[in-house]
Amino acid sequence: MHFRLTLFLCFLLSLPLLAQQAIERVEPPFWWTGMQNPELQLLVYGKAIGYLDPQVEGEGVTLKQTIKVANPNYLFLDLHIDEDAPSGKLQIHFNREGTRVLTHTYELKSRREGSAERKGFDNSDVLYLITPDRFANGDPSNDYVEGMQEKPNRKDVDGRHGGDIAGIDQHLEYLRDLGFSAIWLNPLLENDQPRYSYHGYATTDFYAVDARFGSNEDYVALSQKARSMGIGMIMDMIVNHCGHYHWWMKDLPTPDWINFNNTFVQTNHTKFATQDPYASASDKRLFFDGWFDTNMPDMNQRQPLLANYLIQNSIWWVEYADLYGIRMDTYPYPDMHFMTEWTRRLMAEYPNFNIVGEEWNGDPAIVSYWQRGKINSNGYTSELPSLMDFPLQEQVRDALQSDAPNAVRKIYEMVARDFLYPDPMNLVVFPDNHDMDRFFTQVNFDYARFKMGLIYHLTTRGIPQLYYGTEILMANPPGTGHGVIRSDFPGGWAGDTKNAKTGQGLSAAEQEALEFVRKLLQWRKNEPLTHTGKLMHFLPENNCYVYFRYNDTDKIMVIFNRANQTRQLDLTRFQEILAGSRTATDVFTGQSFDLGQQQIAVPGMTALVLAVGY
Repeated sequence: MHFRLTLFLCFLLSLPLLAQQAIERVEPPFWWTGMQNPELQLLVYGKAIGYLDPQVEGEGVTLKQTIKVANPNYLFLDLHIDEDAPSGKLQIHFNREGTRVLTHTYELKSRREGSAERKGFDNSDVLYLITPDRFANGDPSNDYVEGMQEKPNRKDVDGRHGGDIAGIDQHLEYLRDLGFSAIWLNPLLENDQPRYSYHGYATTDFYAVDARFGSNEDYVALSQKARSMGIGMIMDMIVNHCGHYHWWMKDLPTPDWINFNNTFVQTNHTKFATQDPYASASDKRLFFDGWFDTNMPDMNQRQPLLANYLIQNSIWWVEYADLYGIRMDTYPYPDMHFMTEWTRRLMAEYPNFNIVGEEWNGDPAIVSYWQRGKINSNGYTSELPSLMDFPLQEQVRDALQSDAPNAVRKIYEMVARDFLYPDPMNLVVFPDNHDMDRFFTQVNFDYARFKMGLIYHLTTRGIPQLYYGTEILMANPPGTGHGVIRSDFPGGWAGDTKNAKTGQGLSAAEQEALEFVRKLLQWRKNEPLTHTGKLMHFLPENNCYVYFRYNDTDKIMVIFNRANQTRQLDLTRFQEILAGSRTATDVFTGQSFDLGQQQIAVPGMTALVLAVGY
């Protein structure tokens, strides 16, 4: 009797809410027929929506389950979409004791032809990384958006400068002509935070592009235009954390939605804890569940409704924006078993896709732990195809900075550790990114070292990535903050006196670097050995490092002389791969070398790329 009275009182209290009821959000906002996984879970948000009972009306679609949570402003609907369900509109009715209160029209779209078989980025690609706010302001009208918290301030190195999707669109021909075939954009999703929001890593809406960059439709149009020009779009995603001003933070669906009871506790950043056989449970929990920052709540991926929400969101963007790949931020920080399921679901939907994870660690034993196919001692299984090769990046940097007698041995020894990776060819190699000193800064503003580094990254195994502005020697004072590292791209703003796209105002050195990068990229694009060739390298001697990319019929010989003086390279060391070869031609200068001679003179601080002939 008491229980029924309580229910009746709850109903009476809810009547005012029901009278003004409205659906504020349904996520995903639409879906597709013919997906590999026929199950779809909808998040429905609106005042007191949890007091209503949904009913689905649509051919080939069944409501399997309604999940009501602690917060009555949420409902979760589990739908099954038949294999032959037609595209079109379906009706979701929300009833109270048999009386219809609300109806929401939900759309199932037809998939893009060949969507399931979409190919992801691979070794034939070179990726161009862009921080959108700092690249080009193609539409100044969206710099200031009414109602959004942070306003534009180009004078503030940590403020919003106005770069946007339109600016990237206006540079697509520039990128294509240089030789790039994929663009990785730092996150474009809404970051409606009060300050320091330009970087995009504090998402406040997982289904909306930030209005200061443009609209969802603008992003899709950019992806489609880039595709038509032979350039794929790679989306930067974050499932570890959201922004403190995410719309749900004021009204969480469940008490366990955010780790540490929605209270800031700093992560320990101790990545060894994931694999340490002796690690304490508290250390592990602090790593996985701790927050990056007070403004970045750490989401609890063990919460099954949140986990499914994040997985479906990633699939939605791949399908909607015709993505070429995903770069997953802070890959080891979320719950590790969730990350396996997240990646598995993505790759099950798109078997030929590619995803690269960020594990910022200089130890390949730590990085390789996360690659698909790795047999780990603790039994953990990953489904992640690719990783950023931070260990190699660090060793190339150190080798180019150092004047030690055999500095290039660092590179050799790191590549020799490739036995730790199940698939080293599917690592992304890079000289720098948005979180570290620019490459020209790393090599002490030395152009010869700069050229050597770029030649290395574009001829070694893996998938190369360059950061915007590398091609024109963009640099920063050593040790400066992210805002300076992510400086505005010259020519991206009206009134800029220097313009990388047109060449106006570039110095002679910047022009030379631009043409060098163009020549290197165009050559790589048309040289299959740099895409699929095997790798053989030789122990460095006298600070000279030699490696080959080869197949059954052809080979390329790459020679690094890190010494400051000319070295006479003894060719007899390489006969196991050069046997029968008579000549070699410098792919950039056309200079010919007689391999019948016992030695080649290699100038100091020089990298040679030689096409070997018979």
